[in-house]
Amino acid sequence: QVQLVESGGGLVQPGGSLRLSCTASTFTLDYYPIGWFRQAPGKEREGVSCISSSDGSTYYADSVKGRFTISRDNAKNTVYLQMNSLTPEDTAVYYCARGGGMWFGCSLRRSYDYWGQGTQVTVSS
Repeated sequence: QVQLVESGGGLVQPGGSLRLSCTASTFTLDYYPIGWFRQAPGKEREGVSCISSSDGSTYYADSVKGRFTISRDNAKNTVYLQMNSLTPEDTAVYYCARGGGMWFGCSLRRSYDYWGQGTQVTVSS
């Protein structure tokens, strides 16, 4: 069974940092593109970042560019999302997802076939 698990969320003050982790126990993450999405209350789930399986190229939404960094640690079978300079607008449930057979682009949900359960990130003073 394919399973993705996110961790690292929590409560942080504006300007702070968090590092989210996405791990898999039943498949090798670096064989697939991996994306991070987020969903705030009352809003659509939006693509935040992704990393390719081939050359490690990355994508960032404009709203997080320069603040968030996606990376892989293949030895730990983990993909990270380092989030710096957080603002209240970053408050959301963050999900990681595995790229599926058909690729429509990093930011489109239909590019991904399996999703984690999500981890809550709250930015508040």
